[in-house]
Amino acid sequence: MRIHNVKKYTLLIFCAVIMAGCKSTLVDYQGTEPTFEMKEFFDGELRAYGMVQSRSGKVIRRFNATLSGSWSGNAGVLDEHFVYDDGETQQRIWRLQKLPNGQYQGFANDVAGTAYGDSRGFAFNWHYTLLIEVQGKEWAIDLNDWIYQLDKKRIINRTVMKKWGFKVGEITLFIEKI
Repeated sequence: MRIHNVKKYTLLIFCAVIMAGCKSTLVDYQGTEPTFEMKEFFDGELRAYGMVQSRSGKVIRRFNATLSGSWSGNAGVLDEHFVYDDGETQQRIWRLQKLPNGQYQGFANDVAGTAYGDSRGFAFNWHYTLLIEVQGKEWAIDLNDWIYQLDKKRIINRTVMKKWGFKVGEITLFIEKI
């Protein structure tokens, strides 16, 4: 009986190590092109199209958005206007700051605390906690955005949303400069 349990736990540990090794990090994108620079990409007028999926993968919302970014030195403002397929509208205004080490931080009215991000090559990883109303209650949802620059005018943003450490949904967003 003990040998069977040892084999079982060894298999579980092996699977956990393999799964952990599959996770992407920013270092994986070091030296790739085009190099993503938030200050350059989010400057001017942009249009976005996206969808929100439940944790099971079902599309539960679709949306489009107009974005307008402007910078003064290392301080930027990104004004986002969303229109959802059910007619709901939403605005988020980001106050962005490029930090001396090349990383970024940001603040918005529906973000708890500070958002932090860093990039390598064409990838940018952005972490923050978004305050979302769910059935009349405000929930703090942790977002992990991975932004990939396809070319000078287009990016794809993939976001995993978590609550209490559990995945509750995903967002896929395509953004282009206009």
